[in-house]
Amino acid sequence: VRLYARPDAIRRGSGDYALNITRRLIEFYEDYFKVPYSLPKLVNIYFVLFLDLLAVPKHPYAAMENWGLSVFVEQRILLDPSISSISYLLDVTMVIVHELCHQWFGDLVTPVWWEDVWLKEGFAHYFEFVGTDYLYPGWNMEKQRFLTDVLHEVMLLDGLASSHPVSQEVQQATDIDRVFDWIAYKKGAALIRMLANFMGHSVFQMGLQDYLTIHKYGNAARNDLWNTLSKALKKVGKFVNIQEVMDQWTLQMGYPVITILGNETTDNIVVISQERFVYNSDAKFKDPDFGDNSYLWQIPLTIAVGNTSHISSEAIIWVSNKSEHHRIPALEETSWLLGNVNQTGYFRVNYDIRNWRLLINQLTRNHEVISVSNRAGLIDDAFNLARAGYLPQNIPLEVIRYLSEEKDFLPWHAASRALYPLDKLLDRTENYNIFNEYILRQVASMYLKLGWPTNNLNKSLVQASYQHEELRREVIMLACSFGNKHCHQQAATLISDWISSNRNRIPLNVRDIVYCTGVSLMDEDVWEFIWMKFHSITAVSEKKILLEALTCSDDRNLLNRLLNLSLNSEVVLDQDAIDVIIHVARNPHGRDLAWKFFREKWKILNARYGEALFMNSKLISGVTEFLNTEEELMELKNFIKTYEEGAAASFSRAVETVEANVRWERLYKEELFQWLRKSLTH
Repeated sequence: VRLYARPDAIRRGSGDYALNITRRLIEFYEDYFKVPYSLPKLVNIYFVLFLDLLAVPKHPYAAMENWGLSVFVEQRILLDPSISSISYLLDVTMVIVHELCHQWFGDLVTPVWWEDVWLKEGFAHYFEFVGTDYLYPGWNMEKQRFLTDVLHEVMLLDGLASSHPVSQEVQQATDIDRVFDWIAYKKGAALIRMLANFMGHSVFQMGLQDYLTIHKYGNAARNDLWNTLSKALKKVGKFVNIQEVMDQWTLQMGYPVITILGNETTDNIVVISQERFVYNSDAKFKDPDFGDNSYLWQIPLTIAVGNTSHISSEAIIWVSNKSEHHRIPALEETSWLLGNVNQTGYFRVNYDIRNWRLLINQLTRNHEVISVSNRAGLIDDAFNLARAGYLPQNIPLEVIRYLSEEKDFLPWHAASRALYPLDKLLDRTENYNIFNEYILRQVASMYLKLGWPTNNLNKSLVQASYQHEELRREVIMLACSFGNKHCHQQAATLISDWISSNRNRIPLNVRDIVYCTGVSLMDEDVWEFIWMKFHSITAVSEKKILLEALTCSDDRNLLNRLLNLSLNSEVVLDQDAIDVIIHVARNPHGRDLAWKFFREKWKILNARYGEALFMNSKLISGVTEFLNTEEELMELKNFIKTYEEGAAASFSRAVETVEANVRWERLYKEELFQWLRKSLTH
């Protein structure tokens, strides 16, 4: 294994980490797939098995898996352990794990045609979590972090009526870029994880080994994979037609919401129904296909029954009709039901209000009866079901009341991510402080309990307990962004100390939070100081968070200045300019500025990013996703009418998202505030 980078990066040792883990990962993949890495290169007069990694300053993608020569943008492969946070280390690790998986899925066995690009991308994305678990077994990536970073994230996108199936037809060259999106990567990975879970991991692994062995140095289509997996199941005496099941998940867009209703009249019988989940139900009426019963899935629904002190082992029910009756043994008056155990399935679960109340009660009394991943899943489902109008607005806020007792990172992370869009829908309203106050109350006691990390620069990142440090970081982030006074003082003190001593003693794992909080609270001198540091520092991880901190200012003049500077390639790298514009849009003081800037500079932006995968769609959704007034919706529609070409799919998603935001504002905002007022006075 060789790594190439700029001489100063090699001298600093910034490539050592990538080199070390690559060796270990090749061993992991060879053992898992039972197919050796097999690309020889001619060195002098001998053929040697070589894998080269190349770090470049500029690249249109994070990385590219050329067979035997993977190319990475510097931010995704170089790591300076003395100034990198855990989240940066994780980013670098997962990109390397992803590209190495492609040496098998993508390079050794290549999809027959572009419509199945998700076959290679979904696998590489799924293995990011499995491979990282191999390197850091205590981190539980596949069972936990996968939920918040893949499943919950892609369900936001796939809950739009303007989504598309994971396998899409590709008939001309211009269609190719379109298939490389989060649906291919993240939904692909989530479907693969669901498959691995209902098949059983060892049978699934055996099936993958057969698939790679049969098709190596050749091409394969999705049906080749389904047939091989069905045969693997047959070997252990199970008969499931994988193609029949998976065609519904890969050829239909979207995903189902399962609703489980207790039957008032008959004990132990529940009604389980499925329908396509969609955020904006108005969109249903625009789409003629929506009204009929064409959307049906074969759903591997796992179910468990619990009471105050214990939970049963899970049973699996295959749900394939619109509505079905099922007998659930051991269902008593006081017991609750939990569907989609550990969130292995790609769907949401809703219950009758009585069952939600029992679950909320369970979380409050003894949350540990419910597993960590299910606690995270309940939080995410509740917030999203409420946002789409399937559930009263107060239920998710009642679900998170137990958080003051939650000692695990994942449910906090799920709550933080689920609160984020709600926060952005409310952050320009006059009653925002009521919402703010409610969240601060949920965070206060855990913030006091955990305190701040000390700056122990000698301790390597990996030795620190990942779960504990990430939990502390999450709670500090919530406390500072919702305005906890102690958190604000602490951030200001740390920044002042750095400015006066010119020594940065801010703990690595919270630097981005401290920089951002400092810039938003303190005067223009702090902004200028961070701007100066951004120019003088060379470490890529530090550069990125300094640049993003500049977008946190409350000063509209500074935000405008930054937006204008972002398009100067001498000052800001092309791939970072997008992040600047998106982060200004996330700042309530800058949302309208970024939106205006985006429209005025669209021609330049489209010329620059139109060809690069992800860049344009990331920019369009980042600038528009939190627009929520009728006026902004009209501006968006008028803008789309006037521009000529490109990015049509991204713009139709943007319109649907803003329509859903406006609809939520109209129908549910007041209901939410009424409940919050009542709850704060009790």
